[in-house]
Amino acid sequence: MTAYAIGHLRNVTLNQGIADYLRGIDATLEPFGGNFIIHGGPKDELEGRFTNDLIVISFPNLDAARRWYNSAAYQALIPLRMQGAEGEVFLIDGVDDHHKATDILQGSSFETTVHS
Repeated sequence: MTAYAIGHLRNVTLNQGIADYLRGIDATLEPFGGNFIIHGGPKDELEGRFTNDLIVISFPNLDAARRWYNSAAYQALIPLRMQGAEGEVFLIDGVDDHHKATDILQGSSFETTVHS
């Protein structure tokens, strides 16, 4: 199942560290099948304000995402990113094409049973 690396970055300053990070990250993704899905950019804000940057990178699965993040090549870039940004980074599994919003209720006290 597709997995994602999500970066929620604040206070991004385009400096030498960020520039070097950007020049190096693509090569770290390729061996693990990683591809940018979202890489900052303008937002059409519909509810609330989101002034930070959002980065989403897809991977074939969670194992590939973990191997990318823990790779020596990517670990070497993290200090460069931190020279010009702060924020959170996490990995998360995607859902399949048949996922419905109510699927997360399964096994919860809010699960409903449909009667015919």
